[in-house]
Amino acid sequence: MARWLIALGVILILIGLLWPWIARLGFGHLPGDISIQRKGFSFYFPITTSLIVSVILSLVLWLFRK
Repeated sequence: MARWLIALGVILILIGLLWPWIARLGFGHLPGDISIQRKGFSFYFPITTSLIVSVILSLVLWLFRK
């Protein structure tokens, strides 16, 4: 369990450090992400981004199991 927590911590730190470059690539504003902006209201639901993050995390966890 400790190894998993350390690995998760390292991954989160790497994502945090790489976030400025990830944001420049448009990650987080992909086609399929829902964004509604009106006067005094804004709603953002990143469907496509969530799917991509889910697939990447699934692959990483699958690789750690082997």
